[in-house]
Amino acid sequence: MLRDITIGQFFPGDSAVHRLDPRVKIVLTIAFIVLLFLANGPVSYAIILAFLGIIIGISRISPKMVVRGLRPVLFIVALTAALNLFYTPGDYIWQWGFLHISREGIRTAVFMVIRLMLLIIATSMLTYTTSPIQLTDGLERLLSPLKKLHAPVHELSMMMSIALRFIPTLIEETEKIISAQKARGADFESGNLVQRARAMIPILVPLFISAFRRADELATAMECRLYRGDVGRTRMRQLGIARVDICALAVFALVFAAVIALRQFDL
Repeated sequence: MLRDITIGQFFPGDSAVHRLDPRVKIVLTIAFIVLLFLANGPVSYAIILAFLGIIIGISRISPKMVVRGLRPVLFIVALTAALNLFYTPGDYIWQWGFLHISREGIRTAVFMVIRLMLLIIATSMLTYTTSPIQLTDGLERLLSPLKKLHAPVHELSMMMSIALRFIPTLIEETEKIISAQKARGADFESGNLVQRARAMIPILVPLFISAFRRADELATAMECRLYRGDVGRTRMRQLGIARVDICALAVFALVFAAVIALRQFDL
């Protein structure tokens, strides 16, 4: 299960999606999430799904990797679908006790599952095609107006990108600790819920120690390289809007306008 968590991973490439300005990708990801909640019919979701499929094809990210990233959240998606299916009022077609299924509930559950999966895939594509350094620069540029309010924009952007970067590292460390504990005879699968929770303590303690050690090593490395935040800092690669960014914004604007237009007809 831990190996299926792919958020935070970056897959280098030279596709048009990889070459997009990180600011454009962040803005498009946020706008895509808003678009998912504006869609209100099967045609709208079909257009969004086709658009996201084209993005995945252009980025040359393996569809297996994209689907693999959905596995850790399948339980949450199934639970959300069940709650919407059995507790949405409307024209009931089946009822037993306090449980009931309505036509509206089926529609809401199906759309909710599609919405959650597309949301996860879209946010994962951001990290798949954008390096942590590019994410940091993009976030810092987008949040730069907050510097006038003396907000620590650079520090916030750096912390967010480092957190994303170390998710795969901590997952790998957790797998190593679990394997080591199993080799010593630890059992994480038998017993009730309380016993399983207690069995996780031998994993959490060394994992926290390892995380703090890595954080200390990272801080030492940054100090040795004379890191002082954004004071007097320059960038090797300057961000700039290119033709591919304008094309991406234009295509997404057309998709956004189409979904808004279809919303009027509940399609």
